[in-house]
Amino acid sequence: MPISHLIMLLAGMLVLALLLRPMAERRQLPFAALLVLTGFIGSEVLVWLGVDTGLRYDGFYDLIYYVFLPLFVFEAAFKIDAALLLRNLVVILMLSIPVLLLSISVTAALIYIGIGHPQGFPWIAALLTGAVLVATDASPLTSRFARLGVPHRLRVLMEGEDLFNDATAIVTFGIFLYIAQHPGEAIHTADVVLSFLLVFFGGIFIGLLVGLGFLLVSRLFEEAIQQALITLISAYTAFILANEVLQVSGVMAVLITGLIMGRVIHNDFQDERGSFVDTFWSFNVYVAEGLMFLLMGMTVTVAMFEERWLAMIIGIAALLIARAIGVFGTAPLINRLPFTEPVPRSFQSILFVGSLRGAVVLALSLSLPIDLPYWWTIQSIAFGVVIFSLFVQAPLALPVLRRAGLCEPR
Repeated sequence: MPISHLIMLLAGMLVLALLLRPMAERRQLPFAALLVLTGFIGSEVLVWLGVDTGLRYDGFYDLIYYVFLPLFVFEAAFKIDAALLLRNLVVILMLSIPVLLLSISVTAALIYIGIGHPQGFPWIAALLTGAVLVATDASPLTSRFARLGVPHRLRVLMEGEDLFNDATAIVTFGIFLYIAQHPGEAIHTADVVLSFLLVFFGGIFIGLLVGLGFLLVSRLFEEAIQQALITLISAYTAFILANEVLQVSGVMAVLITGLIMGRVIHNDFQDERGSFVDTFWSFNVYVAEGLMFLLMGMTVTVAMFEERWLAMIIGIAALLIARAIGVFGTAPLINRLPFTEPVPRSFQSILFVGSLRGAVVLALSLSLPIDLPYWWTIQSIAFGVVIFSLFVQAPLALPVLRRAGLCEPR
């Protein structure tokens, strides 16, 4: 299919999804779920008509990882309440590192036992699956929190966890993928821990350098459009420099850069310039999310459900159990930490139900090399988990919020 026809096809589907959006809101479905459904039905109709869209999963990975992911991370870091993030940093880091690593282990163990095929799906495949699945993306929910009157602290906890655990999941996935591709190589635990620390904190260091560097550059410009472009350039510079040039965490680099740029621009520009930059990033992410979930729907195949439906169910159940253990099992310990404001039970319920899966899960699953014999199983599980989170977990979140007394419509 010519690129011009593909663009018109995507535009038509996006318009159709926008027209159907009121129906999704009445049924308490996130817009992302409607986009996935529209893309899936549209692609199936085209296949039935004998039309080849030209969309393949390998090209989809590059678009998500190198184009969309830096936008999502930077926008969330740029807009987050930095002061409230700092006050809750201990809780967020506990959820994003030790609790996430615990979730990977529990998810991997349950999937390994559930599939029960050590030759076709060994331990390293289960660990890879756990690393792929654990990255949360609560944005389809948190974007509605202000309108619902949800406590601001809960939004910061969820968005902060999303930011930091994306980086942890990606670094962990990279380590497990290396082990899977080098089965004969002796790899020691100390080497794994050192590699994790270097990649994680190396990303923080690069983010500081890029953020401070572009902070100085931003002082040379006064117009709102110039400030917006500087933030966009800084996001991709941090990601490419860290991820591709220095082989450290690009997500952490973008996160720190976004925090620095957001703090300065929101403090320095209290007029229309700061408002314009916020609107600019809201537009970027709105378009990126729309295209990402629409394309996801177009790349989902019926064969995934026909051939790997049991693996999907096992993956979903394992992930929910692991998340429950991670949130409810560790909350009493986290609440006892010094200088930590306790996380109430009502917040814990939303942290569990609202732990949706999105861009990072898709990107990691699509990056699996096809020479790994179990890549199709992991990718199918990942797509199943994302679909479950959008069509089951997301609609359940609002009733849970109301039952917990966390909604105060404005």
